[in-house]
Amino acid sequence: MQRPNHDLSRREALQALGGGFALTALRGLWSGNLPRRRAHAKRVIFLCMTGGPSHVDTFDYKPALRRDDGKRVVDGRGRGGALLGSPWEFTRSGRSGLWISELLPGLARHADKLCLLHGMQTDVPAHPQAFLEMHTGSTRFVRPSMGSWILYGLGRSNENLPGFITLNPPTTQGGAQNYGNAFLPATVQGLRIGVERESRLLRQGGESDPGVSDITNPRLGRKLQRRELDLTQRLNRDYKRRKEGDQDTIEGVIESYELAFRMQAELPELLDLGSEKPETLERYGVGQKGTDAFARQCLIALRMAQKGVRFIELNQGGWDHHRNLRTALPASCRAIDQPIAALLEDLERKGMLDETLVLWAGEFGRTPYAQNGDGRDHNNRGYTTWMAGGGVKGGMSYGATDEHGAQAVEGAVSLHDWHATILHLLGLDHKQLTYPYAGREFRLTDVYGRVIEEILA
Repeated sequence: MQRPNHDLSRREALQALGGGFALTALRGLWSGNLPRRRAHAKRVIFLCMTGGPSHVDTFDYKPALRRDDGKRVVDGRGRGGALLGSPWEFTRSGRSGLWISELLPGLARHADKLCLLHGMQTDVPAHPQAFLEMHTGSTRFVRPSMGSWILYGLGRSNENLPGFITLNPPTTQGGAQNYGNAFLPATVQGLRIGVERESRLLRQGGESDPGVSDITNPRLGRKLQRRELDLTQRLNRDYKRRKEGDQDTIEGVIESYELAFRMQAELPELLDLGSEKPETLERYGVGQKGTDAFARQCLIALRMAQKGVRFIELNQGGWDHHRNLRTALPASCRAIDQPIAALLEDLERKGMLDETLVLWAGEFGRTPYAQNGDGRDHNNRGYTTWMAGGGVKGGMSYGATDEHGAQAVEGAVSLHDWHATILHLLGLDHKQLTYPYAGREFRLTDVYGRVIEEILA
């Protein structure tokens, strides 16, 4: 069983807390358990597209779909309608010649970094279940999120910051379960940071908001805060000694207090983009109509990666195009294209791309037939996601859907396979990264999943 090493010496504990209250069991706060084999990636940046992007209009080129535009089809489930050819042109991009839609010119410039997975499949074509399965591997039970599993396996690399941060996550589609720890130690739960409010305030001429409530204490300085916290922690430790059961819960509270105290030193500055050069803000699209919100997320994600955050999730909604595809999809693509292109460029320029696994995915794709005349329905039987950096082959297409893009016919990839491959690239064996709960050992991939060896660099 591959588990974190939670044992730290008293001296190491004191150093970790900056001379404050020494914890005798720092349950993997930031030490972690280094993988026994070589890891390609040290961190993950997950670009999460809520709603289900249309693969046949972005990354999955289907000339037969345009040829058969208007032809009526019915799938094996009795669903169907008139085929809707993509209104947008696709061109071969990069030396690899990947087909990418004209809606994504920025990403097309980075085609040789992308590994397109065209055979993705998920179990349920409904947003709440599919979104949860993408994040936790389960649609039926409360399970730890992918970010929590990764943090549990690797530990934190910066004692002053959480190891798992999610920016602007949706409050629906499972809400906090998508970044929750479930039965894993409380210290691996994701920290939710909302950046939309900051973007809105700046557009309205207001002051920048860091996105985290109560990160500063207006009444007490750091020394007095430290003394107050030391007293609180002594009381907590005394309560833990007297309390039978719930030991992990109490320890999690103790550790969360310490992390919250240390976060004051780095997090506000990390979220403040005021120190960035104007040309950098312009390159990402900060302050520009249509790109500002996601551009901020991408630039903040870069800063977090530089500071050692293990798992960073960015969220962009608005991909549920049941109608008005011709106007809504270009807006969705424009919102992310320039910011992601700038992020990939900076990761490469700073020498970080090889150690950073970048993921782009929605909970499913869209149907090749029309809905409401100018829209597409949910499609969970075949869609596209992509990876970049972190040990995957760039400029590669893996798997395929049929000629119209309705279902995977080659290289089908389940979410269990996807999770297994992500863990593998981080140096973690998905079969060995387990946790005992309810009488058995649980893992992110349950009892399924294979590593997609074909895409490994």
